[in-house]
Amino acid sequence: MLLVMDIGNTCVTLGVYADDTLALTARLATDRNRTEDQYAVELHTLLTMRGLDVNDFDGAIIGSVVPALTGVMEKALQTAVGVRPLVVGKGLKTGLPIHLEDPAAAGADLICGAVAAAALYPLPCIIFDLGTATTSAVVDATGAFIGGTITAGIGISLDALAGRTSQLPHVSLQDPGKVVGNSTASAMKSGLIYGAASMMDGMADRIEEELGSPATVVATGGRAAQVVPYCRRPIILNDSLLLEGLRILYQKNRKGN
Repeated sequence: MLLVMDIGNTCVTLGVYADDTLALTARLATDRNRTEDQYAVELHTLLTMRGLDVNDFDGAIIGSVVPALTGVMEKALQTAVGVRPLVVGKGLKTGLPIHLEDPAAAGADLICGAVAAAALYPLPCIIFDLGTATTSAVVDATGAFIGGTITAGIGISLDALAGRTSQLPHVSLQDPGKVVGNSTASAMKSGLIYGAASMMDGMADRIEEELGSPATVVATGGRAAQVVPYCRRPIILNDSLLLEGLRILYQKNRKGN
């Protein structure tokens, strides 16, 4: 079995692959203060609780946007399942031409999403990742990663509204019902959800203009399922896109390839 780990700013997402099939997903909280031993115990407990034998793992790979946790998780994973993980970064083969000013500065999440999208969907492709930040990655018609966009995520926007204004509360990000809210809470929900959906629609339009052709649009990340239903253009929702990218990267870089 293969264990893939996506370390994000809010959550650590785990995936377990049996051959090429995603058999299990789970999430842990991202906590920069936890030690490798604490994470090792949590990983071991979680996997055994789900009925897995930790001795059955023969490979692992980590993609991380939290440098302070990357080394911690490398050691924790090795302790928990007995395999030394690959880490997405310098020296790892991606099979993806990266046309950025500084290719080494590309985040592991952007690389994983672009690798998976290039393998799974028609090109060109725009990949929105709605997590702590909302990012887009663009893969052109030749299969090259050419750049993208970064903006504040919905959760950050909500925290800023509630924390920096006197009369706006924290609200749950549920169905806003309609665009024109008739209460403070419903107006905030509409602004956050419909605002994010409109941003995705509009940004995709502008990216297509620069590309000079229509593009496949894919969305992933913890907030994607809340926003995609309110987009006006067709957008493919793929919750496991980054995990799939990690699996593909592992296959490209495992010994013997």
